Amino acid sequence: MSICDDTLLCNFSKCRTKLSGFAWVTACSHVFCDQHGSGEFSRSPAICPACSSALSGKLDIVRTELSPSEEYKAMVLAGLRPDIVLDISARALAFWSYQVHQEHMYQEYSLSRAEAQLKQMEKVLTQQNQSRELELTGMRGEIASLKKVMEEYKRKYSEVSERLMERNRQYQKLQGLYDSLRLRNMVVGVGDTLPQPGHHDFNTGMARQATPQRSPQFLSMGYDGDSRFFSCLEADGAKTFFQFSSPTRERGQPFIKKH
Repeated sequence: MSICDDTLLCNFSKCRTKLSGFAWVTACSHVFCDQHGSGEFSRSPAICPACSSALSGKLDIVRTELSPSEEYKAMVLAGLRPDIVLDISARALAFWSYQVHQEHMYQEYSLSRAEAQLKQMEKVLTQQNQSRELELTGMRGEIASLKKVMEEYKRKYSEVSERLMERNRQYQKLQGLYDSLRLRNMVVGVGDTLPQPGHHDFNTGMARQATPQRSPQFLSMGYDGDSRFFSCLEADGAKTFFQFSSPTRERGQPFIKKH
């Protein structure tokens, strides 16, 4: 803001807008917009919002028009001596210069605060970048170790897959052998259960199937071989054998064949 600028800013800290229309001017060389001036200076006693100075005089606070009419400009200083006019003009210029200086100081203060905040943010950013670099380095190491573990698992998986395939082949082979053996046993079992030639029962005259006997029982005669032999005969109709009638007694009887 230079001295040639035709616009002042409201000195209220939360406003800082360009003044237009009407403005409130104080004896402590501060100026406020019409909105904040009307609100702040309506209370009594009036206090300057910028410097907290008491404004108790009648002309300590003046509401002025920033763009006066030509009639006002022609009549406001009319009739005054030149020294009074110059004194009024000098005071008005001093007020303007003070506002420019205050605005310059305020801008420098804002710039210094912004630079301090920027340095602080740069410091924080540098620390964050360093921490991120450390985290990134650690994550890269973890990724490398995980890759190694993954390769190891892949190798183990391939080995297990090969062993599983070999087990499957062995299982299929054993399954085929089991099926062939079961089929063979079924065929042998069917052959064993076929009807065998029987012997003739002389009492009834009918052909009866012989009870399957194991040949080793008859071939392996030991100490009690005779008793086992006769027990087999008794179990298979020995009593009927010894009750046969002689041929001479049956000659006179007719031979009857039962079907």
